Amino acid sequence: MTDRKDPAKSSSKDPAPAEKGAGSAKQSMGGPSAKPRAARPKRSLLERAATALGSGTSSDDAGVRNLAAADRLDAKVDATEALVAAIPENVNKPAEYALRGKVPQPPQGATAKPENIDATASTITESNESEKNGAKAAPGENLNQGPLQKHRADSLGRALTTNQGVPVGDNQNSLRAGLRGPTLLEDFILREKITHFDHERIPERVVHARGSGAHGYFECTEDITALTKAAPFAKVGKRTPVFVRFSTVAGERGSADTVRDTRGFAVKFYTDEGNWDLVGNNMPIFFIQDPMKFPDVVHAVKPEPHHQMPQASSAHDTFWDFISLMPESTHHIMWQMSDRAIPRSFRTMQGFGVHTFRLVNEAGQATLVKFHWTPVLGTHSLDWDEAVKIAGADPDFHRRDLWEAIEGGAFPEYLLQIQTFTEEEAEKWSFDVLDPTKIVPEELVPLRTVGRLVLNRNPDNFFAETEQVAFCTQHVVPGIDFTNDPLLQGRNFSYLDTQLSRLGGPNFHEIPINTPVAQIHNNQRDGFHRQTINRGRVNYEPNSLAGGCPFQAGARGFASVAERLLAQQASTEPTKLRGKPEKFADHYTQARLFWASQTPIEREHIARAFRFELTRVQTQAIRERVVRMIRNVDEALAARVAADLGMPLPEPLPVAVPPVKNPEVAVSPPLSLLARPGDGRILGRRIALLVADGVSGAAAGALYDALLTAGAVPRYVGERLGVVRTAEGDELPVEVTFETAPSVLFDAAALPTGANAAALARDGLAVEFVQLQYRHCKPLLVPASAAQLAAAAGVKAAAAGADNDPGLLVLPDDAVAEAAPAFIKAIAIHRAWQRQTEPPAV
Repeated sequence: MTDRKDPAKSSSKDPAPAEKGAGSAKQSMGGPSAKPRAARPKRSLLERAATALGSGTSSDDAGVRNLAAADRLDAKVDATEALVAAIPENVNKPAEYALRGKVPQPPQGATAKPENIDATASTITESNESEKNGAKAAPGENLNQGPLQKHRADSLGRALTTNQGVPVGDNQNSLRAGLRGPTLLEDFILREKITHFDHERIPERVVHARGSGAHGYFECTEDITALTKAAPFAKVGKRTPVFVRFSTVAGERGSADTVRDTRGFAVKFYTDEGNWDLVGNNMPIFFIQDPMKFPDVVHAVKPEPHHQMPQASSAHDTFWDFISLMPESTHHIMWQMSDRAIPRSFRTMQGFGVHTFRLVNEAGQATLVKFHWTPVLGTHSLDWDEAVKIAGADPDFHRRDLWEAIEGGAFPEYLLQIQTFTEEEAEKWSFDVLDPTKIVPEELVPLRTVGRLVLNRNPDNFFAETEQVAFCTQHVVPGIDFTNDPLLQGRNFSYLDTQLSRLGGPNFHEIPINTPVAQIHNNQRDGFHRQTINRGRVNYEPNSLAGGCPFQAGARGFASVAERLLAQQASTEPTKLRGKPEKFADHYTQARLFWASQTPIEREHIARAFRFELTRVQTQAIRERVVRMIRNVDEALAARVAADLGMPLPEPLPVAVPPVKNPEVAVSPPLSLLARPGDGRILGRRIALLVADGVSGAAAGALYDALLTAGAVPRYVGERLGVVRTAEGDELPVEVTFETAPSVLFDAAALPTGANAAALARDGLAVEFVQLQYRHCKPLLVPASAAQLAAAAGVKAAAAGADNDPGLLVLPDDAVAEAAPAFIKAIAIHRAWQRQTEPPAV
């Protein structure tokens, strides 16, 4: 196999060397590890190892970072091959047996030393250090204490031991009474190994079980010390280590990523004043208002208990039975049926703190606040048909996308934006800010950017970090405080209780991923899995035997905001009661606001989602009740859904209080998913370059290099692995096939240029690939020589153009090599929704 371009035939117009390492993250979608190299000089393994061990991948300069990432990934692949080749076989295998009457004597295990330390690394981002991450693991060391780097183990050059440090002489055979005798209970090595294996799994989370995590940092970008004394906002430019976990809500740990569901967006800030957990979702509201109903909504959306179906889906009777009897859920259901519930990736998904919190300054003055995370790459979604197909082709689609983007240097970035307002302002609004089913429209309180979140390091070990991380809403620091949002109050109890069950007791904070970077000093002792060895005889306060230490912090410690009941409340409300304020009873005004703020294509998708979900509901009365609920949102939507379900339009459900006649905001454009297209970059986008024998190597290579430089992940896709012969007589490597990497795994595609491009029109998988790219409204580049393939897939070339279809580029063959800027511009818009029809045209 040769590089995709013959250097001897390169012209002076050859593109610059690739600068974006995102294009190097290729170990996905069923393809082999053989990768086309970017157009840069060949260097020896030792030279590239030197680059790999440098600090380029942690540079703040994106160009330096991505070039270094590409070098390191290339060097890692080669060094891994060399390391594996150094142990071609198990030379000690014969020693396991009593051959020729000799009693087996276990030899020392065979080892090999890597030429490049990256070869044995979990992730090349291990060099991206922070106060929490510390340094990467030292070769051959297991310093199981202190900051995270002391908990990372590397067994290079070390013999096996038990968990007590006893060297293991034979890891192949159990201890027996004679070669054919019974295994002995005395074999403590076997018992320890099997016991640990039997207990390797902990109970999964009841909700948010399916998750993906990453390390990074939060950087304060605006001075808000007048509003809060919270440590992450102490000064502009301050960076705080974070760990972020994204998740689905309903599915179990082994479920698919691309289901229709709310997504978790939880951020753990390791501040110098303790851990702050901002535990949110990708939707700013929730199904219910009171925590009393939380077990009910979760039980309803989970698989039905009599047969444990369906998995990770809300399209079933028990969920919609509950929802249609809980009209407060209407607002969330509108979001759930929108494309917000099927994000393109975690990197293009908003996050929200959901609840109203308080910011508290040094003077003890409080301001109400809503938290928003906004992705720099914009908010983008999947098409539902596409999401279903991805779930079969790659159920780890979101998890893989996040890992490969970080590994390739295309670090996900989000803006932290806040809405702040006073108690007096909130009292005047027609909705209650303590109601978790309501938003504060941006037209009332604009978003204010106060920081940025960058995810720049993958975990070393999924279980130790992503699975064992414990988020709790009550983990706040001085400067952040709660409100009386009833659901938030319930979560403060529930999350702690959950960790006690999942992680084995009250010392879950001593699991490395959960330990703060701030010092821990208190009088708590003992309990399951205690790690800290406390010095001295004192475990109480006040004391004198320890000089009064540890002592309470006083004014610099956490203090709750002192509240006063409004005079009206004090005079009219009993001290204890069960109930909700009157404003909580308006269940439909903000659901109407959401619907009114959607674009026509988004409204179409919401209607289809209701049709799909309710078609799978088996009980007619439940379907009818949901339509009655929808009538309180929009008559046209209800009529459309009723017609799709083959039923007459029923009467609307009765309302507790009438919707607000003249709400503060009637239409809010920022509620549209399409309102945040991103900054125009295509970092991490997966682009398919279709190839066949006779393809123009110059055109393909020019597109490939331009896409790589722009931060995308181009891949050559063909009928079978190996190489294709170009029109110029070179070879191009086929990285993945139409079978193993179907259309739904790519964000855009370029059809082949060359005399034999039409041959792919006879390949059913190739035709289906192009057909689905077109059906799912993705950008397509169609050279003239591929017109027959495009026609076979139903692509309407006449629709090309900025007005009719900005995602379809139909070009002469000789224009393809120079078409990269126009193709990249089309990819940046994500989808050409103008193309979508119902039913699909192709």
